[in-house]
Amino acid sequence: MSSELLRAALSDRYRLERELGQGGMATVYLAHDLKHDRDVAIKVLHDDLGAALGAERFLTEIRTTARLQHPHILPLLDSGEAAGLLYYVMPLVTGETLRDRLTREQQLPVDDAVLIARGVADALGYAHELGVIHRATSSPRTSCSRAATRWWPISGSPSRCRPPVASA
Repeated sequence: MSSELLRAALSDRYRLERELGQGGMATVYLAHDLKHDRDVAIKVLHDDLGAALGAERFLTEIRTTARLQHPHILPLLDSGEAAGLLYYVMPLVTGETLRDRLTREQQLPVDDAVLIARGVADALGYAHELGVIHRATSSPRTSCSRAATRWWPISGSPSRCRPPVASA
């Protein structure tokens, strides 16, 4: 996928800044939402994958994410198709991942560990109630912010986007 093609296709709504990471299905970009004057993360389905397998799995991820309305799960802000590329937009969350913090501290204080575990368990329990089964709960996908533990619900999200916790 050409980032220039994507940049041009989304230029009326988003200013594409740079790539944040890649997964098996998609690439995630840092972008600026021009309408709301905020930074966001845009996940774009790899064009070769869409052509080979069809877009249905990615569209299922979009529908699944749109249904998840929970304080510990990042919401879907927008989605669509631009220049033949499927994408969706979520808040950009910056900061330290749980993996980063564990590397730095090696062991969390009990209160912090309980706070993070409760937030993750609450989000995962909610998702399970809706029939969402995640595939990859991991420390790079978990925020260790004291303000909120949040879950990035889609598989293949880059660890640099902070609150990823589990995959749908």
